[in-house]
Amino acid sequence: MKTAYDTMEIIHTLFGEGKDLNALQTSCRALVIFLITLGFIRISGMRTFGLKSAFDNIIVIMLGAVMSRPIVGASPFWPTIAGGLMIALVHRLLAWISMHNKALNKAVRGTTFNLYKDEHFNRENLAKCNLTVDEVMGEVRDRIHDDTLNRVREIYMEASGKISIVKKEP
Repeated sequence: MKTAYDTMEIIHTLFGEGKDLNALQTSCRALVIFLITLGFIRISGMRTFGLKSAFDNIIVIMLGAVMSRPIVGASPFWPTIAGGLMIALVHRLLAWISMHNKALNKAVRGTTFNLYKDEHFNRENLAKCNLTVDEVMGEVRDRIHDDTLNRVREIYMEASGKISIVKKEP
C-alpha cells in the first residue's frame, strides 16, 4: 500500500523543485502549465486570440511571461498560477465592462480612425496613426491589387491596428 510519503516522492521525481530540474521534470511541468494556461485562455474568452487588439495582446504576452516561470523553476508554482489566473480574470472583467461602458471601451480597445473619404486623405488622422499616404497606398495595393484609389470609397485604421478598405459600389 502506498503511503503519503511514496506519493510525495513520485511527485518530487516528476516535478522536482527549485531551478535544478532535469528533462523529465521540466517536461512534466510544461505539460501541467500548458493545460492550466489553456484553461486561463478559456476563462479570458475567445476574443483573446481572435481579434488581436492591443488589449488582447497584453494577455498573450503577460500569460506567456508569467506562466513560463514555474516551468523552469524560476518562481513558486502556486503563487505564479494565482497571478496567471488574475491576469485572465481581469482581462475577462474589463472586456465585459467595456461592452457596456463606451468610455472604458474606448480606453481599453482603442478607436477607429477614418484615413480616407470622399477622395481625400484625412491628414490629421494619418498623423494620429503615425501613417503616411505611401503606407496606406501599400495596403491598397496589397489588399485590392490596385495602385489607385478609383475603386476605394473609404479607408480606416481599425482599433486593432488593421487597415480596412471599403470599396465603391460598382
